[in-house]
Amino acid sequence: MAYPISVSLPFDHIQHGQEFISMEAVTEICRAAEAAGFSAGCVTDHPVPGSRWLDNGGHYAQDPFVMLSLIAAVTTRLKLQTNILVLPYRNPFLTARAVASLDVFSKGRVILGMGAGYLKAEYKALGVDFDARNDIMDEYIAAMKLAWTGEDFAFEGTGYSAPGNRIRPAPVQSPHPPLLIGGNSRRAIRRAVEMGDAWHPFFAPAAVTATARTVSLAEEEDIGAALAYLHAHCEKVGREVPPEIILSSVFTIKPGYSPQEAIDVISGYREKGTHGAGASIFVDSRAEWLELAVDFGERVLAKLD
Repeated sequence: MAYPISVSLPFDHIQHGQEFISMEAVTEICRAAEAAGFSAGCVTDHPVPGSRWLDNGGHYAQDPFVMLSLIAAVTTRLKLQTNILVLPYRNPFLTARAVASLDVFSKGRVILGMGAGYLKAEYKALGVDFDARNDIMDEYIAAMKLAWTGEDFAFEGTGYSAPGNRIRPAPVQSPHPPLLIGGNSRRAIRRAVEMGDAWHPFFAPAAVTATARTVSLAEEEDIGAALAYLHAHCEKVGREVPPEIILSSVFTIKPGYSPQEAIDVISGYREKGTHGAGASIFVDSRAEWLELAVDFGERVLAKLD
């Protein structure tokens, strides 16, 4: 079975204008990613990031559900992945409705990667309690799972109440699209075990994870300790089949990249027992992006089966 590799899509790179911020770009890039053999196209989530963060290495983001709907419209097989959705930003039933609609109209292609986020200024702008974000995230996952049954449900949440409500149609994927729980902390690992289908960490150096305000998992002992903790928590709570481990981007594709290095890096993570990973293409033009996607498909993805 092929080892799935997702690709981060460049529609957040607004500095390049129409190269990536146009419907033409969405069509060409997503069809190229699908043809190259990438398993999923990933979009991120920052509805109203703080200026200070943006001016110190942060990035903009398009609305994830708008973008994934556009992507669904121009592809047929490419999975539609949030990497990641900051779950506490939105009422859980609005998110559940958006996910179910997208899953139905895309014929079951949604992958919901999600995390608690880390931007205080963004939380403040959205009126959400930053310090309570982890508790809110756990609550929202529980609320969405009830909503996705398609049956009547009741739920008492923090500042909202569903006394007897229903969302239909339910997602095509049963009981719901795969839930990838992001984050490297022990809280995130416990959440993945207790509520998720997969753990979605960054196996990356501290210099990389620092920008995402998450725990560094770079050294063999760090990764080994995290995996040991995951399995120990499975045993503690009685989960017989551990969550899958699907990594965020582990390789950056740039002009002059080494296909063999990419194969070695990805194969190394696969040998650690992971079930999928991601890659990113960093270029300034659509033509370069398309060229590298095709090249990576032929020289790397085709050799990972």
